[in-house]
Amino acid sequence: MNLFLRYAQKCAKPREDAMPDKNFVESLRKGLEVLTCFDRRHTRLTLTEVSRRIDVTPASARRSLATLVELGYLGSDGKLYWMLPKALLVAYSYLSSRPMPALAQPMLDALSEKTRESASLGTLLDEDAIIIGRSTARRSLSAGLGIGSRLPVYCSAIGRVLLAGLPAPEAKARLLAVERARLTSQTVVDQDALMGILEACRATGWSYSDGELELAVRSMAVPVRDPQGQTIAAMSIAVRAERLGMGEFRDAFLQPLLRARNELEKKLHPAAA
Repeated sequence: MNLFLRYAQKCAKPREDAMPDKNFVESLRKGLEVLTCFDRRHTRLTLTEVSRRIDVTPASARRSLATLVELGYLGSDGKLYWMLPKALLVAYSYLSSRPMPALAQPMLDALSEKTRESASLGTLLDEDAIIIGRSTARRSLSAGLGIGSRLPVYCSAIGRVLLAGLPAPEAKARLLAVERARLTSQTVVDQDALMGILEACRATGWSYSDGELELAVRSMAVPVRDPQGQTIAAMSIAVRAERLGMGEFRDAFLQPLLRARNELEKKLHPAAA
């Protein structure tokens, strides 16, 4: 299975040990999970499929679906349900109200145009990294990776940079908690080996993934930091493996990636520049 499709728009489940306070609206949670259970591989879903994907009863799923259809977020023919354009308002509210995606987009576009490769910006979300900015080059990579796509932290370049930005005990705890599937023959899943990769990232200021998500793809990423030096995001660039070896990839694109990152940090924190 294509990893980018597997992780795109993955539904986040609440922690079982979490105790919502009295203000927590369970029906709202279910409705939001319904909205996020559609993806490239699941464009039209039945009631049964929705209830299974968000792990609720069919009766509960039916109420959420009926509400979202009435509000215009979903369409339905009585059997199947699908997303309508109004759902884009949710993503637009985030992208337009937060400074980082808007400020990063010109840098990602310039980096992609200069290198003719795809560039992304991501942050942590649960056990994954989520893409909040993306510029696709003429030499496109795997279909399905875009804004809102999720990548596993343990074997993606963006994820490793984000983990490396955490205190070592917290990074280790996250690695222990996540299911580390061997997605390709080159995927590193050993806990000690991964902690070594994170330590190397802290020392060098960048990390990589070489055929671990897909055998045909190499990627590297660098941290985006706040004025206190805390990692708040990661910027990456990816290339087809047949085009460049890992050493050639690093030599050709690490410096342009760092320059794009530096420019973004200046835009985000002008007073610290």
